[in-house]
Amino acid sequence: MTDSVFTHTLRRKAPVATVSEDGHAIAAGLQPPPDGRRATRLAAVLTVVAGLLACGEAPPAGWSGYVEGDYVHVSSPLGGRLDTLAVRAGDRVRQGDALFALDAQAEQAAQAEAQARLAGSQAQAANTTKGRRSDEVAVTRAQLAQARAQAALAQTAWARQRDLVAKGFVSQASLDAAKAALDQANARVAELQAALRVAALPARSDERDAAQAQAEAARQALRQSDWRLAQKQQPAPADALVAEVFFRVGETVAPGQPVLSLLPPGGVKARFYVPETEVGALATGQWVGLRCDGCGEPIPARIVRIASGPEFTPPVIYSNAQRARLVFLVEAAPRPTDANRLHPGQPLDVTRLAQEPQ
Repeated sequence: MTDSVFTHTLRRKAPVATVSEDGHAIAAGLQPPPDGRRATRLAAVLTVVAGLLACGEAPPAGWSGYVEGDYVHVSSPLGGRLDTLAVRAGDRVRQGDALFALDAQAEQAAQAEAQARLAGSQAQAANTTKGRRSDEVAVTRAQLAQARAQAALAQTAWARQRDLVAKGFVSQASLDAAKAALDQANARVAELQAALRVAALPARSDERDAAQAQAEAARQALRQSDWRLAQKQQPAPADALVAEVFFRVGETVAPGQPVLSLLPPGGVKARFYVPETEVGALATGQWVGLRCDGCGEPIPARIVRIASGPEFTPPVIYSNAQRARLVFLVEAAPRPTDANRLHPGQPLDVTRLAQEPQ
């Protein structure tokens, strides 16, 4: 009687089967009979549980993850109003293509000022390497000729006074006055000769060094102005897909704030989460297979990073079986030829590959 009731109960409603941590099957809600036929009843229960487990779907092998993009956020180190936007989300750009430009009136004025200062400093530096102008030298030469004529006249007057003194016609004072006039005329000649030599000389070395330093400072100031002006227009750093545009023309952009984001070719990677019990068998450089909806054959990818610390729950969970499990983040990069088959945000099923794909 007991056997028929027990068998009927199993046929009418199958119990929920679970498996304990030690690998033994347990039938929830069933209590073995207290009599001596306990072993027979337990064998029958285990047989039924095994059948139930065989009929159920086997848990998938591998790990769950998703595709993440390595975006390039393009910004300007200077702020300003967005004047032009040359691209839209979804456009493909080539390296060097114009992306956007900010208002640059202040930078253009600063550049013009720096150019003028540089020109002035360079002119001053060049002036220190030259002598006086030819007309100025001509004036000095004329003055020298006049002084020489005056000296010759003074020489004649002195000689005449000397003869007159010797004959007693004039006093010694007249001779002394003539001698003083002659000395003065000769000194003037020497002065103008020295001035003529100085007129042909450049500035002193210290003055030349100072002028050249000022010119170099002005040159570097112009470089800064050129750089600031160039930063107001940002080109594409590489061939890429325009993923997002964050501003519109007329809006004010803060310094360093991204205006748009780019996704370079092959700029995707797989991020998946491996339980603590399995992460020890993985190493960077190993290959895994990536499966996604509509991707066809598994996409091979090489493990490039294994997180140094664990997480208790991944940030994006595609499988409830992973909830509340201690997992480690692992990143894998597909080959460039396969990267275009993946799109950021796609959920992935990741399995280990036995060998490197061909």
